[in-house]
Amino acid sequence: MSWQQVYDPFGSMVVSTALAAIPVVVMLVCLGFLHMKAHLAAGLGLLSALLIAVVAFGMPVGLAGRAAFLGGLTGVLPIGWIVLNIIFLQQLAEQNGSFKVLQDSLSGITEDRRLQLLLIAFAFGAFFEGAAGFGTPVAVTAAILIGLGFSPLAASGLSLIANTAPVAFGALGTPVITLAKVHGYDLMEVTAMIGRQLPFFSLLVPFWLIWAFAGRKAMLEIWPAILVTGVSFAVPQYLVSNFIGPELVDIIAAIVSMVSLILFLRVWRPKTIWRSVSLKGHEQDSGASSFASTAKPKQHSREELIRAWTPWAIMTVFVFIWGLPPVKAWLNGLFAPNFPITGLHNLVEKVPPVVPQPTKEGAIYAFTLLSATGTGILLSAIVGGLVAKYSVAQLVVAYGRTLNLVKYSLLTIALMLALGTLTRYSGLDSTLGLAFANTGVLYPFFGTLMGWLGVALTGSDTASNVLFGGMQKVAADQLGLSPNLMGAANSSGGVMGKMIDAQSIVVASTATRWFNHEGDILRYVFFHSIALASLVGIFVTLQAYVWPFTLMVVK
Repeated sequence: MSWQQVYDPFGSMVVSTALAAIPVVVMLVCLGFLHMKAHLAAGLGLLSALLIAVVAFGMPVGLAGRAAFLGGLTGVLPIGWIVLNIIFLQQLAEQNGSFKVLQDSLSGITEDRRLQLLLIAFAFGAFFEGAAGFGTPVAVTAAILIGLGFSPLAASGLSLIANTAPVAFGALGTPVITLAKVHGYDLMEVTAMIGRQLPFFSLLVPFWLIWAFAGRKAMLEIWPAILVTGVSFAVPQYLVSNFIGPELVDIIAAIVSMVSLILFLRVWRPKTIWRSVSLKGHEQDSGASSFASTAKPKQHSREELIRAWTPWAIMTVFVFIWGLPPVKAWLNGLFAPNFPITGLHNLVEKVPPVVPQPTKEGAIYAFTLLSATGTGILLSAIVGGLVAKYSVAQLVVAYGRTLNLVKYSLLTIALMLALGTLTRYSGLDSTLGLAFANTGVLYPFFGTLMGWLGVALTGSDTASNVLFGGMQKVAADQLGLSPNLMGAANSSGGVMGKMIDAQSIVVASTATRWFNHEGDILRYVFFHSIALASLVGIFVTLQAYVWPFTLMVVK
């Protein structure tokens, strides 16, 4: 027999919401304030979620355990698989000296760290978000920034902040395509609506990024370059989303932004060069990366530059190819067994008001090893290693070292995904969502924060859209708002939660080798996350009620 979720077991939404929030609060407090190691914080969060789900919300013990197990599997593949193979590629690049040449070549474009940050964390990261998503951009940009000499906190935190505005159209538009498919939105209409919200923040985020790194004065010193970066991303983002579709929004916008900035830097230079690699005003920042060379950048031959960029160029090609739907479909046709989780599949039932009618929750683990982005990255690392004249034996030894290096990170990611999946199947996340949905005229603001909460809990804008997209539609109809507005708000607000979701923080700490400092990263990015999410909420509220912003709404 199936078990129906209960969203208010105590007849008081205040009490039920407070209980539903306990697992997330436990994990964040342990991680951010008690300075526990990430895998211990995640384990305690998962334990508290099991207790709350079973004791307070009445979920059968067997269902709860199997839901956590499914989440753990999802944490290993695809998220952990991406992290493992990015670090493998990074290690190979470090061993053959590519990072030093990479640093010198970027210094040839600009020695200013602020401009390097714009190019790598924002524009380059947006490309990888559009091509692959699912943790890839944070892993790649944090790894490159740490190799360029940025401090661990700067490389981690700034990669997370930069990976916001592109997320709604990440992985070739997967979040918005899923939103439309699962909840019956018109794909082009909701895509266009997102494209009338996020470009304003695509313009804002580069300014925010440099302010967070170097301060207001240093930001103003390079405002022309920031403006070029933001405008050249925001304009294509609007045009492609409104007139073409969601699949290539980030990729086109990122390429235009990178090219525009590089060309602009050929005719413009800042008056002063910013060489600091640490976050301004943050005592916990430990200074330059241990991977960085303090030697003065030198000119390299074309052959040396090609050799340094080859691993990353190969990875870019592989990641893009692996992200193409026809390629994924072909690879899944070769090998992609599905494993229904016996004792969980179709045995949990969502009920109104979360869904219009009772709906059984499937629980199938898709072992999509061939089509996983991490597999593309692994193959690119192997190819790049062979091109760099590593022997097969050397590659095997390096991979073993990498696996040992990231073992606790992989455990942490598995535990965090177990927590997020359990909250989904137990209905704890829906209880939190309903608390936002009962805010009346303020719903455009809090509905946006619902999307933020969904990504913070699940680590995925796609999962947040699946989780709350239907609720947004129902609430919008009841309040006389455009369903497209609130469906888009769920995704646009969700992108700002990406920087504080636990798995992204673990990905960043692993890519920068700043192990056991996940709490430092969380404390740094939390303000930026809630502040930007609130700004999105205010903007959506203006679109809902205030002329001329209401003219932007797709009815």
